[in-house]
Amino acid sequence: METYLIWLVAGFGLVIVELLSGSFYLLMLGVAAFGGAAVAYAGQGFGAQAVAAALLAAAGCYGVHMHRARNSKEQMASVDAGQPANFESWVDEGGGLARVRYRGASWDAHVDGTGALQEGALLYVLKLEGHRLEVSRHRPA
Repeated sequence: METYLIWLVAGFGLVIVELLSGSFYLLMLGVAAFGGAAVAYAGQGFGAQAVAAALLAAAGCYGVHMHRARNSKEQMASVDAGQPANFESWVDEGGGLARVRYRGASWDAHVDGTGALQEGALLYVLKLEGHRLEVSRHRPA
Protein backbone atom coordinates (compact mmCIF):
# COMPACT_ATOMS: atom_id res chain seq x y z
CA MET A 1 0.00 0.00 0.00
CA GLU A 2 1.28 3.45 -0.88
CA THR A 3 2.39 5.63 2.03
CA TYR A 4 0.12 8.53 1.07
CA LEU A 5 -2.89 6.19 1.24
CA ILE A 6 -1.98 5.23 4.80
CA TRP A 7 -1.81 8.93 5.71
CA LEU A 8 -5.18 9.53 4.03
CA VAL A 9 -6.85 6.64 5.86
CA ALA A 10 -5.43 7.91 9.17
CA GLY A 11 -6.63 11.44 8.37
CA PHE A 12 -10.16 10.34 7.50
CA GLY A 13 -10.26 8.13 10.60
CA LEU A 14 -9.29 11.06 12.82
CA VAL A 15 -11.83 13.37 11.17
CA ILE A 16 -14.60 10.79 11.62
CA VAL A 17 -13.74 10.30 15.30
CA GLU A 18 -13.67 14.10 15.67
CA LEU A 19 -17.25 14.26 14.46
CA LEU A 20 -18.17 12.15 17.49
CA SER A 21 -16.16 14.12 20.06
CA GLY A 22 -16.43 17.78 19.01
CA SER A 23 -13.15 18.94 20.58
CA PHE A 24 -11.45 20.10 17.31
CA TYR A 25 -8.09 18.68 18.40
CA LEU A 26 -8.67 15.46 16.46
CA LEU A 27 -9.69 17.56 13.45
CA MET A 28 -6.30 19.27 13.58
CA LEU A 29 -4.56 15.89 13.78
CA GLY A 30 -6.61 14.72 10.78
CA VAL A 31 -5.56 17.80 8.81
CA ALA A 32 -1.95 17.09 9.81
CA ALA A 33 -2.31 13.55 8.46
CA PHE A 34 -3.62 15.00 5.19
CA GLY A 35 -0.50 17.19 5.11
CA GLY A 36 1.64 14.10 5.57
CA ALA A 37 -0.28 12.48 2.69
CA ALA A 38 0.41 15.49 0.45
CA VAL A 39 4.14 15.32 1.20
CA ALA A 40 4.11 11.55 0.57
CA TYR A 41 2.25 12.03 -2.72
CA ALA A 42 4.92 14.57 -3.75
CA GLY A 43 7.46 11.76 -3.42
CA GLN A 44 9.28 12.87 -0.26
CA GLY A 45 10.61 10.39 2.28
CA PHE A 46 8.99 9.37 5.53
CA GLY A 47 11.10 11.84 7.56
CA ALA A 48 9.72 14.80 5.59
CA GLN A 49 6.20 13.39 5.87
CA ALA A 50 6.48 13.02 9.63
CA VAL A 51 7.96 16.52 10.06
CA ALA A 52 5.18 18.08 7.96
CA ALA A 53 2.50 16.21 9.90
CA ALA A 54 4.08 17.12 13.26
CA LEU A 55 4.36 20.81 12.36
CA LEU A 56 0.76 20.96 11.13
CA ALA A 57 -0.47 19.10 14.22
CA ALA A 58 1.42 21.40 16.59
CA ALA A 59 0.25 24.56 14.83
CA GLY A 60 -3.35 23.38 14.62
CA CYS A 61 -3.57 22.22 18.24
CA TYR A 62 -1.95 25.45 19.43
CA GLY A 63 -4.49 27.42 17.39
CA VAL A 64 -7.41 25.50 18.92
CA HIS A 65 -5.95 25.98 22.41
CA MET A 66 -5.52 29.74 21.90
CA HIS A 67 -9.02 30.11 20.46
CA ARG A 68 -10.53 28.32 23.46
CA ALA A 69 -8.48 30.42 25.89
CA ARG A 70 -9.58 33.68 24.25
CA ASN A 71 -13.24 32.67 24.17
CA SER A 72 -13.52 30.87 27.51
CA LYS A 73 -15.94 33.46 28.93
CA GLU A 74 -18.31 33.04 25.98
CA GLN A 75 -18.46 29.25 26.18
CA MET A 76 -21.60 27.58 27.42
CA ALA A 77 -21.78 26.90 31.15
CA SER A 78 -21.21 23.36 32.35
CA VAL A 79 -24.30 21.15 32.47
CA ASP A 80 -23.31 20.37 36.07
CA ALA A 81 -23.45 24.03 37.17
CA GLY A 82 -26.11 24.61 39.79
CA GLN A 83 -26.81 20.93 40.44
CA PRO A 84 -27.13 19.85 44.08
CA ALA A 85 -24.55 17.68 45.83
CA ASN A 86 -24.44 16.42 49.41
CA PHE A 87 -21.47 16.83 51.73
CA GLU A 88 -20.02 13.52 52.98
CA SER A 89 -16.78 14.31 54.83
CA TRP A 90 -13.71 16.52 54.89
CA VAL A 91 -10.50 15.29 53.31
CA ASP A 92 -8.59 18.49 54.20
CA GLU A 93 -10.83 21.05 55.91
CA GLY A 94 -8.10 23.73 55.92
CA GLY A 95 -7.59 23.33 52.17
CA GLY A 96 -11.31 23.10 51.46
CA LEU A 97 -11.08 19.55 50.08
CA ALA A 98 -14.02 17.26 50.76
CA ARG A 99 -15.92 14.22 49.53
CA VAL A 100 -19.42 14.90 48.20
CA ARG A 101 -22.21 12.71 46.89
CA TYR A 102 -23.20 13.69 43.35
CA ARG A 103 -25.03 11.69 40.66
CA GLY A 104 -25.05 8.60 42.86
CA ALA A 105 -21.28 8.52 43.38
CA SER A 106 -18.72 9.92 45.80
CA TRP A 107 -16.58 12.73 44.29
CA ASP A 108 -13.56 14.74 45.37
CA ALA A 109 -14.56 18.38 45.67
CA HIS A 110 -13.17 21.78 46.49
CA VAL A 111 -15.61 23.70 48.71
CA ASP A 112 -15.76 27.50 48.38
CA GLY A 113 -16.00 29.33 51.67
CA THR A 114 -15.25 28.36 55.24
CA GLY A 115 -17.18 27.02 58.17
CA ALA A 116 -18.46 23.74 59.52
CA LEU A 117 -20.54 21.41 57.38
CA GLN A 118 -22.70 18.59 58.65
CA GLU A 119 -22.88 15.27 56.82
CA GLY A 120 -25.60 15.51 54.15
CA ALA A 121 -25.40 19.33 53.92
CA LEU A 122 -26.60 20.66 50.57
CA LEU A 123 -23.93 22.12 48.29
CA TYR A 124 -24.14 23.30 44.70
CA VAL A 125 -21.84 22.35 41.85
CA LEU A 126 -20.07 25.29 40.20
CA LYS A 127 -18.12 23.29 37.63
CA LEU A 128 -16.34 20.04 36.95
CA GLU A 129 -12.57 20.51 36.91
CA GLY A 130 -11.03 17.28 35.61
CA HIS A 131 -12.13 14.63 38.13
CA ARG A 132 -12.85 17.12 40.89
CA LEU A 133 -15.96 19.20 41.49
CA GLU A 134 -15.91 22.84 42.47
CA VAL A 135 -18.83 23.31 44.87
CA SER A 136 -20.33 26.20 46.81
CA ARG A 137 -22.63 26.58 49.77
CA HIS A 138 -24.74 28.99 47.72
CA ARG A 139 -26.58 28.27 44.48
CA PRO A 140 -24.76 29.95 41.55
CA ALA A 141 -26.59 32.78 39.81
